[in-house]
Amino acid sequence: MSSPSPAAPWRSLRHRGMRWWSVANFVSNAGTWMQLTVQNLLVLQLTGSAATTGLSMSVQAAPALLISVFGGAAVDRWPRRLTAAVSQALLGAVAFTTAVLVALGRLDVPTLMVLAAVTGVIATVDGPACALLGNDLVPPEDVPSAIGVGALVHQAGRLTGAALAGVTVGFLGTAAAYAANGLSFLFVASVIPFLRPARDAVRAAGPAVRGVSRRRDAEDGMTVREGLVFFVRRPRLLALAGVTGISGVFGRNYQLTLAVLVTGPLAGGAGSFGTVSTVLAAGGILGAVLGARLRRPSVRMVGVLAAAGGLLQAVAGLSPSLGVLLVMVLPMAVVESVSDTAGTAVLQTDPPAHLRGRVLGVWGSVGTVWSLGGPPALGLLMELAGTRGALIVGGLLIAASITAGHLLHTRRRAAPALSRAALQTAA
Repeated sequence: MSSPSPAAPWRSLRHRGMRWWSVANFVSNAGTWMQLTVQNLLVLQLTGSAATTGLSMSVQAAPALLISVFGGAAVDRWPRRLTAAVSQALLGAVAFTTAVLVALGRLDVPTLMVLAAVTGVIATVDGPACALLGNDLVPPEDVPSAIGVGALVHQAGRLTGAALAGVTVGFLGTAAAYAANGLSFLFVASVIPFLRPARDAVRAAGPAVRGVSRRRDAEDGMTVREGLVFFVRRPRLLALAGVTGISGVFGRNYQLTLAVLVTGPLAGGAGSFGTVSTVLAAGGILGAVLGARLRRPSVRMVGVLAAAGGLLQAVAGLSPSLGVLLVMVLPMAVVESVSDTAGTAVLQTDPPAHLRGRVLGVWGSVGTVWSLGGPPALGLLMELAGTRGALIVGGLLIAASITAGHLLHTRRRAAPALSRAALQTAA
């Protein structure tokens, strides 16, 4: 079998460890989305309240806001494969506990909230550990491919899990869905010990670097200060945070904005929005394939794609019909997916090896702020400007903010160069 070309989106799969990791991630994602789908239905059955359902999701996300930085420090401190395997096993234990309580009829809302919070705490360690473990399985130039393949696996697992949730509950009951998710975590935990880093990835880290990492960790313990300082003093990461933040608040929440647009001004129904959601998913998959072809993603690339996505969103807000909206939705989803892949590659490769867990922990806290604050802010904008206005104003704000930031950065870089030239001329 011929080896894939250097630009092939699937090039990371030539590494045996990455192939096994992709299979494990697909199983895990399918189980997770099966449980998430069933959990929302379960809360609705127990309480009959949509607000309580939303609260259960917030409770699970809240630990990421508060302690992600400590989870990232743990990933830098502890052996990565062991950390990922233990965190997956613990998530499996929570899923099995929930399954038993459901089967016995002993699960109430407070207990479910506690289990959701425990899951969120474990995820603050599991997320960065699994992300960086996947990168260890390929050489540095194949990291964008590995991230793109991971995005494809995530989408495939999401669709599969959502579909299996209804079938599983219908034939086997709600407890079976939680048990299936527990088994998926145990499958991942059983695969991890057999994964081996790619040779090029090991050489890239180098014995000296790994030695420095161990010495620094021994000095710093599990402190998060070094990761926080690195993040704050790294212009590339601050710029990436700014681009992602403005996009996350004023765009991307298409399940909210497009749902209201389709069912309101465009006079469509649930079926019409289902079609829009399908096109969004297809665009996300296509974007993941294109993103996996990237060789050297940069913050500038992320900014250009995010600005383009904002302009597409503004145009989508002007759509006179569902057909026109569908034409706009596909490139919106593609651009968003490629931008996500490029941004994730920068985030996971820019910090030095001994700080990557802590930087991902800082990013987890920052990202949670956007995910929790974005929908309310966008909802307020929709109240003030209407659905079309929110899409248009939000898209233009994204494009204008990113363009202004780029021009300001260019001027700051040009100023020292002009000063040096003036001094040389005077001399």
